Amino acid sequence: MTTEDPARDDTVLRLSGITKRFGPLVANDGISLSLGRGEVVALLGENGAGKTTLMNILFGHYTADEGTVDVFGQRLPAGQPGAALAAGVGMVHQHFTLADNMSVLDNILLGTEPLWSPRLGRGAARRRVAQLAQDFGLAVDPDARVAALSVGERQRVEILKALYRDARILILDEPTAVLTPQEADALFETLRRMVAQGLSVIFISHKLHEVMAISSRVLVLRHGRLAGEVATRDTDRHQLATMMVGAEITAPAPATARPGPVLLRLDGVSTAAKGNRPGLHDLHLDLRAGQITGLAGVSGNGQGALADLLSGLDTPDTGRLEIAGAPAHGWTPRKALAAGIGRIPEDRHSTGTVADFTLTENAVLESYARAPASRHGWMDWAAARRDTEALIDTYDVRCPGPDARIRLLSGGNMQKLILGRVLEAGPRIILANQPVRGLDIGAVTYVQERLIAARDAGAAVLLISEDLDEILTLSDVIRVISEGRLSPEFARGEKTPAELGQWMAGQGFDHAA
Repeated sequence: MTTEDPARDDTVLRLSGITKRFGPLVANDGISLSLGRGEVVALLGENGAGKTTLMNILFGHYTADEGTVDVFGQRLPAGQPGAALAAGVGMVHQHFTLADNMSVLDNILLGTEPLWSPRLGRGAARRRVAQLAQDFGLAVDPDARVAALSVGERQRVEILKALYRDARILILDEPTAVLTPQEADALFETLRRMVAQGLSVIFISHKLHEVMAISSRVLVLRHGRLAGEVATRDTDRHQLATMMVGAEITAPAPATARPGPVLLRLDGVSTAAKGNRPGLHDLHLDLRAGQITGLAGVSGNGQGALADLLSGLDTPDTGRLEIAGAPAHGWTPRKALAAGIGRIPEDRHSTGTVADFTLTENAVLESYARAPASRHGWMDWAAARRDTEALIDTYDVRCPGPDARIRLLSGGNMQKLILGRVLEAGPRIILANQPVRGLDIGAVTYVQERLIAARDAGAAVLLISEDLDEILTLSDVIRVISEGRLSPEFARGEKTPAELGQWMAGQGFDHAA
């Protein structure tokens, strides 16, 4: 089903026959689409389907091998981000591009004029930013240092940057991937204000309920091709999921857990705050074999400190960390790996992978000292490459091959490689920190099934997620973290989402036993 009318006169953007190849990999294959004035078009697709590549061509970061881009009826020169900006195209990337050591105002002005130029007119710029913030509900302190901002506030700054440059077409790449539900709701209200004033939006997301809530039209990419187009009012989440993956999707339904012995215990553990990140306060936590413990909480409430502690990047200031009943002395990442802890990190770019390493090199990062990748201190790269090829096949990593630089992969495919690296090592304890962030619905289902399978094989799993639905679906027991404190343990089904939300907001801790 299609709703596109090539003859309509309100078209602000048209991509025609876009093809892009990376070696043997065809990322985009003859894709054509249009965007109308004051319209929100959602772009859906599996990880590696070609969504971000297509938008990078539109914005000038990549040059298409074939095809053209027209903005407001004018042909856009290829490979020139400056030309895209001048034509009124703004892009908010999934991973923000802000200077942490600079103020909000300086980040917004960065690139418009030399920062200390007499022509800059900082007073006028400040007034314009304040007016844009008021018009679009993007409240943020222009004098605040970006490093001190929450994730949601940083995203507002990115949007203000685009609006300050008179963007009339806004590309949002996974805009809610790191937002709380409340922050996502605020973003949608901002988008509705923008659309009411004539701004056009391309909304890239994996979250089908958000696509249904904000878009007027949905385009689905699959394997680099346009697989379908439908008016949002004429579809539903189930149909969109089927269009994305080309098959029916069934959500995992974990059986009742059979918990075993405690494999990891925190006994009265506290750690100091680091910068803007809170520390941990008198934590008591047991991770049991054959059980998934879900950790719910609003971003920035101690999840990072806990993940660093369990993975050996930090040690307790007070209290004890025990592995299988024995104190963990001289705790380091190497000892964490030796203890059988598998780590799926929150940030796949900065802590999960090395951008300029190949897939093979990244696949062996945490196992290079063990056979078969290493023999007598020498790497067996042929064996490592074979193992990586098997991992690519098993976990459906869409990539040019095991020798490609991992920075060429989409975020979701990076995540699949990390998942395979961790699970294929057979860990006894799995630290899964935001394991499905940025993944499509098919990949989400697969990851969740693998975590359940690991639990059923006897692993202890700590699932850290800001997605309450994911916590409620997978967790055998649930804990809530707020300002570095842990709630009591709740069995699955014991608390409603609203009750857990109250704990996430900090209510209940003062009255907890």
